[in-house]
Amino acid sequence: MAQRGRVAIVTGAGSGIGRAAALALLGEGYRVALAGRRRERLEHTAADSGAGERALVVPTDVADPASVASLFTRAKDAFGRLDVLFNNAGRGAPAVPLEDLTYAQWREVVDVNLT
Repeated sequence: MAQRGRVAIVTGAGSGIGRAAALALLGEGYRVALAGRRRERLEHTAADSGAGERALVVPTDVADPASVASLFTRAKDAFGRLDVLFNNAGRGAPAVPLEDLTYAQWREVVDVNLT
């Protein structure tokens, strides 16, 4: 069922599940703010969608509250509303034994994945 006019924000939209979700939503007629840390990957997602102005590239670091606030402001300014938030961004811990993981490293993973 086409969802023309509905608006979504997808985090992690440059690769993997986030990219697939963004492409599916754009394919259904949604206007989508594509959020992620790497602009080039977001631009590839937008280009591959063929959605033109319905795809808004917004480089975003979800661990940075100011960056997230900017994402929501840009989406509202561009599309006027928000119907769906697809929180997909995630980050893994460094590949070290747990006892070698610093509190700051653990906090970064929690801040991105759980907040």
